[in-house]
Amino acid sequence: MTRRDFVTGFAGSSGAAAFSGPAAARPNVLFIAFDDLNQYINCLGWRHDVHTPNMDRLAARGVLFTNAHCAAPICHPSRTAVMTGVRPSTSGVYDNPRENELAGWRRSPALAQVTTLPAWFRKSGYRTVGGGKLFHALQWEKGSMNDPEAWDYYFPDKFDVIPPQVLPKDFSVEKGKAEGRPLPWFHWEPLDVPDTAMSDHKVVDWAISELKKPVGKPLFLGVGIFRPHMPWHVPRKYFDMYPLDKIELPPHLDGDLDDTHGHDRRNWHKWVVDHHEWRNVLQAYFASITYADAELGRLLDAFDASPYAKNTIALFWGDNGMHMGEKENWEKFTLWEESTRVPLAMAVPGVTKPGGRCSRPVSLLDLYPTLMELAGGRPGPPLEGQSLMPLLRDPSAQRTEPAISTWRQGNHAIRSERWRYIRYADGYEELYDHQTDPYEYTNLAHDAKFDAVKSNLARWLPKVNAPRVSNAPAVKK
Repeated sequence: MTRRDFVTGFAGSSGAAAFSGPAAARPNVLFIAFDDLNQYINCLGWRHDVHTPNMDRLAARGVLFTNAHCAAPICHPSRTAVMTGVRPSTSGVYDNPRENELAGWRRSPALAQVTTLPAWFRKSGYRTVGGGKLFHALQWEKGSMNDPEAWDYYFPDKFDVIPPQVLPKDFSVEKGKAEGRPLPWFHWEPLDVPDTAMSDHKVVDWAISELKKPVGKPLFLGVGIFRPHMPWHVPRKYFDMYPLDKIELPPHLDGDLDDTHGHDRRNWHKWVVDHHEWRNVLQAYFASITYADAELGRLLDAFDASPYAKNTIALFWGDNGMHMGEKENWEKFTLWEESTRVPLAMAVPGVTKPGGRCSRPVSLLDLYPTLMELAGGRPGPPLEGQSLMPLLRDPSAQRTEPAISTWRQGNHAIRSERWRYIRYADGYEELYDHQTDPYEYTNLAHDAKFDAVKSNLARWLPKVNAPRVSNAPAVKK
């Protein structure tokens, strides 16, 4: 096979997929991404006090993966892995960039010539359009790490992918610093504005307009919803759904970190607790999840009324988990369950059945080879995930490979159906039994009774730990 064959993922020099049927029969793809959406959504059963009727609605149409994990518990490496099919330990993309540049991840030797997921569909005869945050971007920074060659059109722009967002009148980075917040954007406040003022609403409006267009080429429609990423500023009505006196704090244990590797978020937790803000932050995060769910509902209503409804693969995923005080941690940036576990659901006409639930460990790396196979391609190198097709057909089918998450160079978590095994670059280990300890309170790694369990899981540790790719931009636009 030539280098081009490896990049496109299937044999033949043309780089076009060997579809078995006419263009009209090729499935469309509705590819929906959420930012910092953790396992709190109702259908996952972790909590039942967060309103997510539309995520539940889409999940019920096909298979909900209840043990899905990101390739990295941080936005840019996670999204780069999804879009390239290459894990961070192979690419060396471990961190968020200091500044955004189009396709900046191509400075990784492993990604220099890779064909991204939407680009594969474009080369295969699809019309590819996207909007909002799919590749890495931040609402308060200019630019994105988008792949400009992947899209026929991008809303609002291939470089600046998130529309302007209304902010509280008295909010500023300087004010956040003056208040001693762990991060100026670690901020929450209800907005007295309609949903139409929100950036995600504008992205969904655009996506709805795409669904109203006449059917021509098969369509790959990527929709990136930025919420519930911080700052948690959404219309007041979503805050009002969560009275503070009804909010339960997440399970937590004093001294939980005594048997774990250290992390750098305990100062965040101290700030939240000292300022009596824990329930306020949860209220804002819940409100942001429900706001994002409402935007999904608008999109699903338009999709169901569109000519694409019967021949479209519909899926949603979150790029990484989110600690909300569990294990005295905030945001992500750990190899624990709260950081790596993500929502993932897929509905595939003619393949999935409604109401499927799969507890096998799966990775977001699996999305690229799965969608390629569903569209008629033959997954191959450099894709490092495994197709989910067997599990889409039968959610109880066997799967031997665990989910692997990486946080910076040499630090990995191996998640099987029962166990989480973590090995850090300095050799420190953690082992948790999710059958008896779903909150990962007790580290079993130093108990000799579990040496065989550790050895079995350790064989899945990545053999390559690529050097870190510089996150400084090579060229500014």
